[in-house]
Amino acid sequence: MTIEDSGTFDIGGELTVHRLGYGAMHLTGEHITGPPADEESARDVVRHAIELGVDFVDTADSYGPAVSERLVGEALAGAAVAREDVVVATKGGLIRTVDEEFEWDRHGHPGHLQHAAYCSRDRLGVDEIDLYQLHRVDPEVPIEDSVTALAELQDEGVIRHVGLSNVGVEQLDRARDVCEIATVQNQYSVVERDHERVLDACEEYGIGFMPWSPMNSGDLGAKADALDAAAEAHDATRRQIALAWLLERSPNLLPIPGTASIDHLEQNVAAAEIELTDDEFARLTE
Repeated sequence: MTIEDSGTFDIGGELTVHRLGYGAMHLTGEHITGPPADEESARDVVRHAIELGVDFVDTADSYGPAVSERLVGEALAGAAVAREDVVVATKGGLIRTVDEEFEWDRHGHPGHLQHAAYCSRDRLGVDEIDLYQLHRVDPEVPIEDSVTALAELQDEGVIRHVGLSNVGVEQLDRARDVCEIATVQNQYSVVERDHERVLDACEEYGIGFMPWSPMNSGDLGAKADALDAAAEAHDATRRQIALAWLLERSPNLLPIPGTASIDHLEQNVAAAEIELTDDEFARLTE
């Protein structure tokens, strides 16, 4: 299998990565809280992704919280490739509460984001974070204030590029008035298309679009027939076809499927080799 067929994208116009990346949210314990049962196995998944050619890894300080970033940093420190050959993105501004509700609380105050970025940099074991994203816009804080904090961190050399997550076009435009935005990370898949306008804007502005939940958490029923037909034709799985569709849908899409399983990881990477026919793509897109 090779990831070369996924193509490349230049994040911020200068960090070239293969378009099929790896999402590290599932390197934690149950409910995205606490450490996994086997931390070394989790690090092995990250290292194996790198061995397969993946050079773009996405995480967040709220995964664990703090667990995923630490494991990614430890895995890359022991990887067989140079650290600068792997682009790591992380996010701040969302707090994972470890209680019976397992809530995600927004916290976009500039002071919090600045503190969080320094902590993320330490856990990842880097001098500069390649890509730091505002995880969710805090309704109590103007997006301009949150993004200004990230722009200041960029000026200080703490982060290299600024990204956004879970935003609409109007919020993206307001953020772009503050500083250059390298990426947007929104939910998007062959089934979930609510953010088509955001994808269009990213294409217009030359911004990378990272679709989270690229396989809609496995709920692909609305496209079941089309997915099954393509899967049978390509001796593939529904999930692989869903990933192949994303790679063909737009050159700005950077899928980051996540898994804690090496078998699933290899299946995801193999999806880069699938080339859908025009008819298959049309049926999945309609």
